[in-house]
Amino acid sequence: MKISYNWLKRYLKTDLSVAEAEEILTATGLEVESMEYVEEIPGGLKGVVVGEVKECRAHPDADKLSVTKVDIGEGELLNIVCGAPNVAEGQKVFVATVGTILSFSSGETLKIKKSKIRGVQSVGMICAEDELGLGESHDGILVLDKDASVGVSAANYLKLESDAVFEIGLTPNRIDAASHIGVARDLYAWLNFNERPTEFSIPDTFAFDSLKQSGGDSIPVDIEVEDISGAPKYYGITLDNIKVGPSPRWMQKILRVIGLRPINNVVDITNFILHETGHPLHAFDHDKISGNKVIVRRANDGESFVTLDGVERKLSREDLMICDEKGPMCMAGIFGGADSGVTEKTTSVFLESAYFDPVSIRKSSKRHGLKTDASFRYERGADPEALTYALKRAVELLCECAGATISGDIVMKEGGSLVRSVVDLDYERMEKIIGKAIGGENILNILKYLDYEITEEDEQGCVVSVPMYRVDVTRECDVVEDVLRIYGYNNIDLPKRMSSSLSSGTKPDPARVKDISADFLVNNGFYETMNNSLTRSEYYNVVTSFSKDNLVRVMNPLSSDLNCMRQTLLFNGLEVVAHNVNRQHNRLKIFEFGNVYHKGDNNSDDVRKVYRQKSLLSCFVTGPDESFWKDNLRGASYFELKGYVEALFRRFGLDIMEMDYTPAPSDLFSEGLTILTKGGKELAVMGNLKKKILKQFDIKQPVYASEINWDLMFKLISKQKVSYRELPKYPSVTRDLALLLNEGVSYSDIYKCAFSAEKKLLKRVVLFDVYRGDKIPEGKKQYAVSFTLRDDNKTLTDKYVEKVMNKLLDEFSVRFGASLR
Repeated sequence: MKISYNWLKRYLKTDLSVAEAEEILTATGLEVESMEYVEEIPGGLKGVVVGEVKECRAHPDADKLSVTKVDIGEGELLNIVCGAPNVAEGQKVFVATVGTILSFSSGETLKIKKSKIRGVQSVGMICAEDELGLGESHDGILVLDKDASVGVSAANYLKLESDAVFEIGLTPNRIDAASHIGVARDLYAWLNFNERPTEFSIPDTFAFDSLKQSGGDSIPVDIEVEDISGAPKYYGITLDNIKVGPSPRWMQKILRVIGLRPINNVVDITNFILHETGHPLHAFDHDKISGNKVIVRRANDGESFVTLDGVERKLSREDLMICDEKGPMCMAGIFGGADSGVTEKTTSVFLESAYFDPVSIRKSSKRHGLKTDASFRYERGADPEALTYALKRAVELLCECAGATISGDIVMKEGGSLVRSVVDLDYERMEKIIGKAIGGENILNILKYLDYEITEEDEQGCVVSVPMYRVDVTRECDVVEDVLRIYGYNNIDLPKRMSSSLSSGTKPDPARVKDISADFLVNNGFYETMNNSLTRSEYYNVVTSFSKDNLVRVMNPLSSDLNCMRQTLLFNGLEVVAHNVNRQHNRLKIFEFGNVYHKGDNNSDDVRKVYRQKSLLSCFVTGPDESFWKDNLRGASYFELKGYVEALFRRFGLDIMEMDYTPAPSDLFSEGLTILTKGGKELAVMGNLKKKILKQFDIKQPVYASEINWDLMFKLISKQKVSYRELPKYPSVTRDLALLLNEGVSYSDIYKCAFSAEKKLLKRVVLFDVYRGDKIPEGKKQYAVSFTLRDDNKTLTDKYVEKVMNKLLDEFSVRFGASLR
């Protein structure tokens, strides 16, 4: 949220510097995330001065150009060629001198140089309104009052101001500070408590009663509130004789500083009130209100409504609407309608000031994906006591800036009771929470500066009535937080001694194991990603591995893209891949730890059985390696990914050759493996993702992915015992066999058979070549396998090694019909 330093000073009489204000705001909980100095007009019109046109004659070679002599107070007249049709002798104008950089209203910039235009030298430029960034007009040059002093800088003549704008990271509980008055209120409390006396005042609305006598022609709009729970307070007033046009320069200036584009005086005034008081208002064109009645009701299911952005929306019976006798005119507290807003032809308005139920506004805002300045405030809790003040303040400005007259008094419709929270405070208990004895007097002073009303008081404590704009304060601990903000967290002394209780953790520590895994993958070139657990249900339409019936759907989704909980990490990973590939980052190695969710037993009373979650680890590799002048470009492969997964298992002592393998799900992977534990539980799945899945994400390059059941993997790791042994003293011996095997025999079969036949000396088995083709019978293949043998007590002899290798070959022959090539 943007807060203007100059705007704050409208309510605070203080010599507070920008740097001090930034520091104090952060200390009081309104963290200043950034601060920038803003010039009212970019560049500050440096180099632009007031000049007087002394001569003006037609250009000898151009019908639409004039040659002028301009006095800018430096003695010598400037020769300037001007194309404006309204330039004339005797005018006071703005002149941009050579070297000046102009920032146009369109956003373009222009540096003024000496030039020749159709053979005539031009030194400078007489400026139009849009060329100075003062407006949109380009019909001609900007002509100043005759009493303007020649040579005076444009900045001084226009009294341009620089400002500092704070970007405040507003926390959800501090909606009271979503306005300049709200921020000024905190500064006032801090300054006065810290013995820097400061006056705080807001504009009064005393003129309203006299303005009521202006007498508009329209009959005041009647108000009917059908849904009291949705709109406990609804106020409105009718204004006539409005002249829609540009708002005053001071208002345009102050709105531009905080990033708002001025539109017209009516809209600008409602925006000004919103950012001044924090209370949203809405203006309706009175002549478009059918039946001269405003009805606050719930929408009908399926009812259509076109919002101000031109989008037709289907309404629900939970949507609170502002209607006339024909139908909806506005989504209450969120967005106006296309047919009821103020236009250039508007002469009469109905101005609304209301308090809407925060829950109702929040649900409608999410349902329709509409986030506005009004909904931002209403859904967090508006101030019911600000309705009248905001309305009267806006009326006074409309009378002043748009010539409005008032038809009747404010029409008020109220239902239900909105009362202030009352909190009992005990000073001793508060000081225990604070961590320091600051004294009851200090607590009382801070509360008074923060506008709390003290209803009862004694030496032990007091009873306070909380301001209605502080919707987050309902308990004593909330009040303690307020006191601490103003007293200063930095003023609480750190204790010399701290006590804590120690507890033994589980071994191995789950967080530590996860960190080790993450470090391992990062050390191998992976980047960790973190994605939202909410995802799109449409992803699950193209695969059968995940049942749509088991999707955990969100009842009130933020958007259609986030309408269910994920059942897999694969789709999140593909979103990341697509995002990077679209930005020319084609070579990727990424991983993510995350939870997935699915429905279980719907008939169970235990919510843990109805909804289940488990933790997974996903890994992705895709794209070619970076190309170097002496290397061939090598792409990612399934075996690269498989190697990383196996290396991760080995890091924790898990032997995947003791596990079983089945093909990966065919609707997800075109080729790949599913790894099962001895008990038949799925530990991991990996492979090449199918093209039809990649097509959903517009990914054209192969993507290799794995998904590991992290919960199961951690259980396996927990069962592993730490073992150690001495480094071998005797050398190992390696022998290779070229085995002719049936196609149905896998490397896993050879691996397990070898270790079953020779448990003492065999240390390692590696497949280093597979051959099919010439001189190999059909249905056969050749495996080239390396066997490493070692005796930890003596050196092996060739004779003994041959005996072991013959033993292995015999076993392979008996078990698999293997033979040597």
